[in-house]
Amino acid sequence: MHERVIENVEKVIKGKSEQIKIVLAAMYAGGHVLLEDVPGVGKTILARSLAISLGLNFKRVQFTPDLLPTDLTGLSIYDRKTETFVFREGPVFTDILLADEINRATPRTQSALLEAMAERQVTVDGVTHKLSNNFFVIATQNPIEYEGTFPLPEAQLDRFTIRISLGYPDKESEMEILESQKVRHPIDELKAVGTSEEFSNEKLRVREVKISQEVKEYIVNIVDATRRHESLKYGSSPRGSLALMHVSMAWAYINGRDFVLPDDVKKVAPYVLIHRIIQNTESKILREAKEDILNDILEKVPVVVEK
Repeated sequence: MHERVIENVEKVIKGKSEQIKIVLAAMYAGGHVLLEDVPGVGKTILARSLAISLGLNFKRVQFTPDLLPTDLTGLSIYDRKTETFVFREGPVFTDILLADEINRATPRTQSALLEAMAERQVTVDGVTHKLSNNFFVIATQNPIEYEGTFPLPEAQLDRFTIRISLGYPDKESEMEILESQKVRHPIDELKAVGTSEEFSNEKLRVREVKISQEVKEYIVNIVDATRRHESLKYGSSPRGSLALMHVSMAWAYINGRDFVLPDDVKKVAPYVLIHRIIQNTESKILREAKEDILNDILEKVPVVVEK
C-alpha cells in the first residue's frame, strides 16, 4: 500500500519524495513528526494528503496562547435531561492531528498534547479515554518568527520521533505547482488509496522487518557517540536509539526490503537525532551547525561488520 500512498501524495506535494517517505516511515514506526518550516511550503497539505490517501480521519488545530488543554482533550458537560455529565471529545480523538504552530500555545496546553502523544490516551475528570490506534501527530513550527511563542524545551522535543523540514521546491517543481493549481487545488480531487485496516496491517509488517545484532550495535554506537562528542553537552537518550531502530525498519520496508542495512540507519539518523542533541557553549559560540556535528559522528562511527 505504501507505494500507492507515496504516488498519491506526490500528486499534491511536488519534488519532495524523500520527505514524504520519511514522514510515512515515522507513521509506520508509530511515532510523531515535528515539521519545522517557513509558511507556505505545504505543511498542512502534506498532513491532509496523507490522511486522505490512507483513508484516515483528519483534524487540524491552530495553536494560540488562549488555547486550553480541554480544547484539545475534550471536557465533561452537564446534561440537564439526564442529569449527568457527558464527555465531549476534543480534536485529539482522530487518526491524524495537525497541531499547527505548536509553539504558540502555552506550556500547559503543549503538555496536554504531548501526554496524549506518549500515552495514546487522555484522562478527564479521573476517567481515561483511549485514542485511536492510528493516532499520529504532525506538529508544525515557524522557524523565522519567535515573538510571542513558547519554544518547546528539549525534553518535549524528544517526544517527537523525527524533526523535518520540507524546504523550498526547486524551479522545476515550482513550475509544476503553478500548473497544477491554475484552476483548483489538486487535493480537492485526491482520493483514498488505502484503508485504516490496511495501514494498521502495514505497521504490523514493519515490526517483522529483520534487524541484525550488528546493525543494532551500530545504532547504539552512533547514539553513544552523541554523548561523547566534544561539541555536545548532552547526547541522545535511549528513546533516540529506539526511534532510530524503528524508523530504520520502516525505511527498509518502504524501500522494499524485509531487513535493515547500515545505510538505512545513516539515512534516517539526521531526522531522528538532530533535535535530541544539545550543543555546549563553545560549540554555540563557534556557530557550529548540529547537522555538521551529526555528520561528523556518522563519518567516524565504523559500520559493524556481520560476524
